[in-house]
Amino acid sequence: MINHDEAAVRPLTLAWVSRHLEVGERIVETEALHGGINAEMRRLTIGTRHGGTRDLVLRTLVNMEYAEDWLNREAGALTLLTGTDVPAPGLVAVDPTAAHCEYPSLLMTHLAGRTVLDDEGLETRVPLLARQLAAIHALRPAERPRKYVTLTTADTVVVPKGADAAAWAAAIDVIRKPAPPYEGRFLHRDFQPGNVLFDMSPPSPAGARITGVVDWAATSWGPADLDVAHCSTNLALLHGPAWGLRFAEAYEEAGGVLAAATSERLYWQVRDALAASEEVQVVSQPWREAGRAELTTRAVEERLDAYVTALMDALG
Repeated sequence: MINHDEAAVRPLTLAWVSRHLEVGERIVETEALHGGINAEMRRLTIGTRHGGTRDLVLRTLVNMEYAEDWLNREAGALTLLTGTDVPAPGLVAVDPTAAHCEYPSLLMTHLAGRTVLDDEGLETRVPLLARQLAAIHALRPAERPRKYVTLTTADTVVVPKGADAAAWAAAIDVIRKPAPPYEGRFLHRDFQPGNVLFDMSPPSPAGARITGVVDWAATSWGPADLDVAHCSTNLALLHGPAWGLRFAEAYEEAGGVLAAATSERLYWQVRDALAASEEVQVVSQPWREAGRAELTTRAVEERLDAYVTALMDALG
């Protein structure tokens, strides 16, 4: 979903971008990329001195209190990922304090592919997602990112209207307990279908492949279970509770290692599912904009209720 918006990139930012181009290059077109929650995203088409073009991506944080920290962490993550097998964008430049741009901004390379949120072909994409996440967790960076953060508490959970009260009460009791011990891993922390790019050019879904993983601003160090739980929750809300449960299995089939104890797995799965209760409207809007019009706030709440109930039945 792309809109032309040549007038939307502000003059100081355009000048800043231009200073980071190769000699003889210039910006010839800008296009708004929709789907982001916290940032304005634009693809910039760059005309090269040889008559060709290449693309860059500009992330601009207009109304975000923690923009400096957010962009510094993403820039650091992209630097750490340089030279690894993980298909992440390359960092071109960052202005986290808006010293040169109208707003805090980050410029990075453009990756081929697109996000895919449709139900069709999901049985093929889920193992690919699992293998990609296991590869991310296998990274051992020279410098660890910050420790993971979870903001949801037992007192901030928003129980959907008409939800299974007993299941939700039991789930909330789970996260009242201290976090279980874990072996630290390099986490994306927002790994889910909206942040993974696929090449869908082959004639059948079976030929799909991942071309990129984006949005690394929340990168942190923590339990692999937490990343798996986050993707599981998103799959459950996008495609139904069964797919949320399936993803943990696919992750282990891909060589990923989860907590040995069922109670520990339940803690992380439930914690992320309950976190989603606080932002159903925020996360469902980009999905509708991407073509999933049936995913109204109410529909997503119902799927979340079904998923929390399924987790408690399967692991509780």
